[in-house]
Amino acid sequence: MTIYGKQPVLYCLEQNHTKIQRVFLAKEIDKKLFYTIKNFGIEILRVDNKKAQAMAKGGNHQGILAEVEPLEFHDFSEIKGKNFLVVLCGLTDVGNIGAIARTAYALGVDGLVVTGVNNIHLEGALRTSSGALFNLPIFYEKNPLEVVNRLKMEDFFLIGSAMEQTKRVEFASKKKKALFLGSESDGIPQKVLKKLDCLTGITMKRGFNSLNVSAAAAILMDRIV
Repeated sequence: MTIYGKQPVLYCLEQNHTKIQRVFLAKEIDKKLFYTIKNFGIEILRVDNKKAQAMAKGGNHQGILAEVEPLEFHDFSEIKGKNFLVVLCGLTDVGNIGAIARTAYALGVDGLVVTGVNNIHLEGALRTSSGALFNLPIFYEKNPLEVVNRLKMEDFFLIGSAMEQTKRVEFASKKKKALFLGSESDGIPQKVLKKLDCLTGITMKRGFNSLNVSAAAAILMDRIV
């Protein structure tokens, strides 16, 4: 897997340098950063901009890229030891998934569950999470109703984000919580909504009826925490 851009690579160096296999430089970098990479024993390779652009698939690599260990899904049985999960139901945009993962990790969420999709581009999600997905367990289950059933078996209180719901919900007494977020186009499927314990949303003061899913997720995660 390849990540690129100064901030994602810096984060990986600070938090997960053992995950980095080699660093590619397409331009000169700060000497301190160069020797930090060297001191970790990470191989540094020089590449021209054409090669860097190809590795970044046209993305803004800012002259620095890193080849990292592949990211893998955790076994779903590990949810037993978690207290706060975020469930992404039908989300496919890796930019949103990565942004949610980064915020979730920063706010103390214990894991991210991806469901309702056939697959997920883990490399893109890892990159847009700035490497946070190396530290935040990510789980996958294709069938969202199976996720609901398994979480209920583990005594999770299931909270759904629904645009039309603006009521205040009290769940401070619930030790184990899971926040369900739907896709921006379709939201959470009705068959899933019906099985959740409560629905909540964000009151709008002006003329928009929704927010970007990663922005809404950040607000709701913070409120739950």
